[in-house]
Amino acid sequence: MKTENRNAYLALLVVCIVWGVSWVGTKEAVRNMPPFQMVGIRQIMAGLCYVLFFLFRGDKMPAKKNWGPILLLSFLNFMISNGLATWGVKLTTAGISAIMGAIFPLWLVLILTLKGGNRIPRLAWLGMLLGFVGICLIFYDHLKMLFEYSFLAGIIIGLAASLAWAYGTIYTKEYAADFNPYQSIGWQMLISGIVLNIVATATGHTIPLVEITWRTWEAILFLVIVSSIIAFLAYLYALQRLPASLVSTYAYINPIVAVFAGHFFLHEKLSLLILEGSVVTLTGVYVVNRALQRNNKKGEAIPAAPSDEVI
Repeated sequence: MKTENRNAYLALLVVCIVWGVSWVGTKEAVRNMPPFQMVGIRQIMAGLCYVLFFLFRGDKMPAKKNWGPILLLSFLNFMISNGLATWGVKLTTAGISAIMGAIFPLWLVLILTLKGGNRIPRLAWLGMLLGFVGICLIFYDHLKMLFEYSFLAGIIIGLAASLAWAYGTIYTKEYAADFNPYQSIGWQMLISGIVLNIVATATGHTIPLVEITWRTWEAILFLVIVSSIIAFLAYLYALQRLPASLVSTYAYINPIVAVFAGHFFLHEKLSLLILEGSVVTLTGVYVVNRALQRNNKKGEAIPAAPSDEVI
């Protein structure tokens, strides 16, 4: 195997592990601070890194016509999706939150069906059925907890977060594909981080910065430096040197990593039923993803699931 290919596979392995463990890092970061404040701080720090990099490199600011899509995607992908996902992690578990986040291709099928004008392949509906069965298996051990307000709210919030990401995916495919997506991510995070901190402050859901523990800061720095920067660069490196279909498999590995990491680091419940349900759910997501990609190659107006997610 060539050294370049070996490094690409190593980069993909980093993405699979880091973005799975990031759900645990998020759970730790919000353990002792409000979720919107935490994710706002994280996004400001990470967004500044991206924006300053492109500015110092000499790249031009986004064109005037691109600010509309950037603002809308900042709202969908980071204020709503990333913000709600972080809130959901605080109320549930890292593993369950990761699985809720991974099912956004199922939302794609439902959204496109409601929009009309798109023929959804039968294979996608099979994947939807598998996904539903898998979710039932996962929550079988948590049936009692579903009657707890906070846990149920966390599930609903997590589903809403993945729904917002699905809308952002469709919008990006249809209206925002003509500008640098990587520079755009920096602006989206920076804008979102500022807004989320304003919201957190206005609603009284903040704590003084001096009261944030070193353990919490360590978790935030891990999310910024390792997850949002190093792992994302590794993702880009792998994407440039390996088939996109291979790189996209990280999305099916991350939730499994999150489930195990949540068990070992946070002592979250892990049972055979949860593992089986996770595998069935992710298999359904994979089937839906492949069906959408296959239709997209045929030129139909169904966007393929994106190769990245909220970082």
